[in-house]
Amino acid sequence: MTTYITTPIYYVNAQPHLGHAYTTIVADTYSRFMRLCGERVRLQTGTDEHGDKIAEAAAREGVSPREYVDRISALFRETWPQLTIEPENFIRTTDPGHIRTVQNILQQVYDQGDIYFGEYTGLYCKGCERFLTEKELEKGLCPDHQLPPDEISEQNYFFRMSRYQQQLIDHIQAHPEFITPERYRNEVLSFLSEPLEDLCISRPTSRLTWGISLPFDENFVTYVWFDALINYLSGLGYPDGPDFADFWAGAEHVIAKDILKPHAIFWPTMLLAMGAPLYQRLHVHGYWNVDETKMSKSIGNVVRPAELVEEYGVDTLRYFILREMSFGLDASFSSDGIVARQNSDLANDLGNLFSRSLAMLAKYVDSTVPAHSVDDETDVLLRKTATSMLASYRSHMKDFEFHRALRSVWELVAQANKYIVVNEPWTLAQDASQAGRLGSVLYNLAEALRLLALVLRPVMPTTSAKMAAGLGLAEDDACLKGLDTAGVWGLIPVGTRLQATPSLFPRMDQKKKQSAPAVARKSKTPPAQGKEKGGAAATENVITFDQFQQVELRVAEIVAAERVKKSDRLLKLTVMAPEQRTIVAGIAQSYSPDEVIGRQVIIVANLKPVRLMGIESQGMVLAAKIEENGASRLVLTAVSGPVAPGSTVA
Repeated sequence: MTTYITTPIYYVNAQPHLGHAYTTIVADTYSRFMRLCGERVRLQTGTDEHGDKIAEAAAREGVSPREYVDRISALFRETWPQLTIEPENFIRTTDPGHIRTVQNILQQVYDQGDIYFGEYTGLYCKGCERFLTEKELEKGLCPDHQLPPDEISEQNYFFRMSRYQQQLIDHIQAHPEFITPERYRNEVLSFLSEPLEDLCISRPTSRLTWGISLPFDENFVTYVWFDALINYLSGLGYPDGPDFADFWAGAEHVIAKDILKPHAIFWPTMLLAMGAPLYQRLHVHGYWNVDETKMSKSIGNVVRPAELVEEYGVDTLRYFILREMSFGLDASFSSDGIVARQNSDLANDLGNLFSRSLAMLAKYVDSTVPAHSVDDETDVLLRKTATSMLASYRSHMKDFEFHRALRSVWELVAQANKYIVVNEPWTLAQDASQAGRLGSVLYNLAEALRLLALVLRPVMPTTSAKMAAGLGLAEDDACLKGLDTAGVWGLIPVGTRLQATPSLFPRMDQKKKQSAPAVARKSKTPPAQGKEKGGAAATENVITFDQFQQVELRVAEIVAAERVKKSDRLLKLTVMAPEQRTIVAGIAQSYSPDEVIGRQVIIVANLKPVRLMGIESQGMVLAAKIEENGASRLVLTAVSGPVAPGSTVA
């Protein structure tokens, strides 16, 4: 089986932005997923380089159109590796092979009588570079550009698109999966319920010279959409290239909703006129807003992919946009949102599970995957969760429901974290008679991590590779190679040597810096204040080194957490340091209980116990106090890597 997945070719009147990145990451993720399913895959992207807006942009910069498109196209080509996007082909509409294919198709359709010469008066939107109907306008304006179209009357060539209207309607109705999600299928059928006008496919050279000349009339160039859409064929060597024969039958297009009509109506009617098979599926996604506002160059909120990668990291970006957008609907990008996903989903949940599991495997079984023989109901539940996750993940990924696929993956992450809390490997390790049970627990954790590394390969390829390396596995090992062969429980080989691996996802502060550490339970004594610049330091509240040595700081691992009744500020924490103890911490307004389970924190271990809300608190958790927008929140302190609970902070 083969899959041919494409992005639109991006118009080079602007540099790459978040919208381009999302579409291309989706296509890359889907291509990687289909490879995991055993398919031969071809991913294509590229740039659309002809038309009025390109000529105008080049003129504004005082360069030729060719110089302009070469520069902007290169920006797109250079952006994709930064996002770990690996297309098999990058096509440009200025490529000689593409130009030949466009002209051959034009001549074919003209010779069979489906292109004619006529005069037309219509409402032309320069931003869309096409004529709009009255039905498409909103209060007399183009809905995408919010400008009134110009009324233009000129002679041009027209494609008899109306001839294929009923044939297209019949195909859409017979193939519900042809346009997804369903709302866009319904939108297209609604548009097709009215008589379809023929499509203007040329521009006179008296008005525009930057385009592909019509093979049957050199006084006209090809209208940009008839040129651009053919890239999906020319990129495969249409009509007789081996790639076309192998891949076109599995063609799937990914687009944003603003170009639905050209892809759902213009393109299939062109294919029908050519006698070529229609593509398999058209996947349509919504817009990305920035802080609830649509991206716009005029208001200066266009988000550049390279800047996002530098700020947050490529896998955090890929995860965030796939998890945050429900495919087909609009979504909002914000720095607060991506930091929250990094800290909660990636650092607290996945990163902490990976670090603490490898740390325990290193401490208790010398970094070797142990044998497993002693099962109980918690093992059965973990395996069931993994099996359910794999089925759900496969189904949702095939349906472009990436956010749901990732939600199912995080159900396994949560179950594995809970599995640690329930089984308490640190307690099992203290009893020699429990060695078999300890081995089973640690094996199951390693196996859960293997499956997570497998299913995260399409979404976060760099993180998946790090996880595989930490588990002592090569990316091409049989137990990571594909969903059909590796997507079952129990394949990580006993005896595999694990490798020391840096933290996958460090926690991230919104301002990228933290204030001085503060305790989670506030002190009643005000901090010491310095004197005026040049004066001696104040002596009030200063302690000696001997006094400081009396404070016992230890690393503790939070194994359970719950809210304290009748308090909106307190959490009751159960920690290992290394013995089990209870600490009441005033962090409930900054963390939910689920967020802190499994985290390693620093505590004051020799503080005299006190009762808070009727609960004895046997220590104090250290945190940093962050001031943001006039409000404060607490960020728990931590060590840079996993260490044994109870370790002294020197």
